Amino acid sequence: MGQSLSQLYIHLIFGTKERYPFISPEIKPALEAYITGIFKNLNSPTMMVYANPDHIHILFRLSKNHALSKIVEEVKKSSSKWMKEKGVEKFTWQIGYAAFSVSSSKLDSVKKYIQNQEEHHQGISFHDEVETFMRHYRISEYDESYFWT
Repeated sequence: MGQSLSQLYIHLIFGTKERYPFISPEIKPALEAYITGIFKNLNSPTMMVYANPDHIHILFRLSKNHALSKIVEEVKKSSSKWMKEKGVEKFTWQIGYAAFSVSSSKLDSVKKYIQNQEEHHQGISFHDEVETFMRHYRISEYDESYFWT
């Protein structure tokens, strides 16, 4: 019998629409837990989830059975609906997202980066953070006018 193996780690980042700070400290832990559950249901376990007031970082192992775009679509759709049910009625995620492959040897450093988001964002905005990632990963297709909508 054949066997299909896959071990692809992804650092996923996306923001709230117009970077509105919808994610309060009170709802943050529950949202992170809810999103962790969505990924688990999609056979794409998370290693780290960190919700900032206006964006989120997720480190996960991509399932061999689901396309990245479908996972992102499901996470955004389900978590947006959940946030509205929790009383954040105008909640919505931005249309775009950024996803970067992560080497197994770099998992610990990416986890640490995500864990230190609060401290990190005292010195850099979300916009500048994304710009830095685009340069670091040499994303040539990046069009700021599309990403930030």
